[in-house]
Amino acid sequence: MPELSRFFGIVIYMNWRDHPPAHFHAVYGEHEALITLDGKVYSGALPARALSLVREWLALHRDELAQDWELAMARKPLNLIDPLE
Repeated sequence: MPELSRFFGIVIYMNWRDHPPAHFHAVYGEHEALITLDGKVYSGALPARALSLVREWLALHRDELAQDWELAMARKPLNLIDPLE
């Protein structure tokens, strides 16, 4: 599963040819959540602070994530996305 970004102990991944809806995986310690591109938790859970940071990052990089989703569906290399600072 390709890593797209890493910040504040949170790692963001996206699978090639993953299932709809368009989403990414956010991992924080032993917690993992699948988050749709509109910011909803599709599956799993993160602590509130980590989820807030992920949503803040998502708001800044939604277009880049959508492009990576299209690349992933085509099994093409994904682009790294800047971390939250």
